Parts: sequence; structure tokens; C-alpha cells
Amino acid sequence: MTSKRDVLECSVSNFTKFGSKRFTMDELASELGISKKTIYKYFDSKEALVIASVQYLIDDYNQTLEAMLRGQDDPIARIIIMYEKAFERLKYFKPSFIFGLRKYYPTANKVFDDFRDDFVRVRVYNLLKEAQESGILMAGVNLNLFCDLYFKRFEEIAFTNNNLFDIYPSNTLLNHTIIYSLRGITKPSYVFPLAE
Repeated sequence: MTSKRDVLECSVSNFTKFGSKRFTMDELASELGISKKTIYKYFDSKEALVIASVQYLIDDYNQTLEAMLRGQDDPIARIIIMYEKAFERLKYFKPSFIFGLRKYYPTANKVFDDFRDDFVRVRVYNLLKEAQESGILMAGVNLNLFCDLYFKRFEEIAFTNNNLFDIYPSNTLLNHTIIYSLRGITKPSYVFPLAE
């Protein structure tokens, strides 16, 4: 018997590969070997399924991060780990998934935007503030501006025109977008805890 979790996991896999608009409920039912009626037993609309899929991706990422960050006290290292894990995941997303949310599924897009805003405005900002208070960052760094310039809406830049994840390895993108930016605001005496 196909469970709600089976439907959700299959949806996530295909939505990120093909885009949530392009991958249809008929294709989902066919891939799972069930009727669309069974899908609608768990999710009352495709938008409800897309929203649940986005939330599933967020929850899975947060659980992974929680395990990865356990025991890591350095705020700069924590930021790097957070983005390293994000980049590992984003490289499997097709641009149509991210852009399709905004165009076709506004409620799912809001869930994603809220996560992204919280990620930058709360998590990253607070870690930068911790680094600033502990003397790791150079004096005078405007943390809000830094977040706006270097961390906000990265995936839109990466997926515009050419998919940068198709052109460059994740570690190269991590170095050029996150690590080098952080190096620019840390004091020269700070030793980065992670190799590039």
C-alpha cells in the first residue's frame, strides 16, 4: 500500500528534477502505480502537495543541519557548513522548480521565501553577530548590508541564465560566494576552520 510519505517523497524527487508545474499528477500516479484518487486521499490539491513537498525539503535540510552543526562552536564554520549542505542539495534542483513556485504556487513560494528569509535574517545574521561580538569580524561591518549583498536570494543568481550548478562544482561555488565573502570581513588573524 502506498503511504502519504511515499507520495510525498516521490513528488519531491520529481518536482526538484522537472519542476512542480511540469510534473503532473497523472505522471505521479503512474510512477507510483496508483490512481490519482489515492493521491487526492492524502492531498486535496496539487498545490497542497507542492506546499507539503517544499516543507518536506525544508524539514529534511533542518534535520541534516542540526546533526552537522552539533558540537561546532565557531560561528563562521557554522555558516560555511550551512551553505555547504545547501549547495549539495541545490545542485540537484532544476531552475524550473524554484521559479515555478513563484509563478504557479504562491502559497508554496511563501513557505520557501519565509524559510529563506529566516535562514538569512535570523540564522546567518545571528552567527555573524556572534562572530562580530567575539572579535572575529573587522570593526564597522554592517551585518544587514552584508547579508543583503552576499546571502539573500543566492539560488536566483545561481539559476539565472545558465545553471551555475551545471557549470561549476559545488565547492567552487561555495568558495566564491560564501567563503571568499566571509574572508573579506574577518580579521587577518582569524584562521578559517575549514579547508577550501
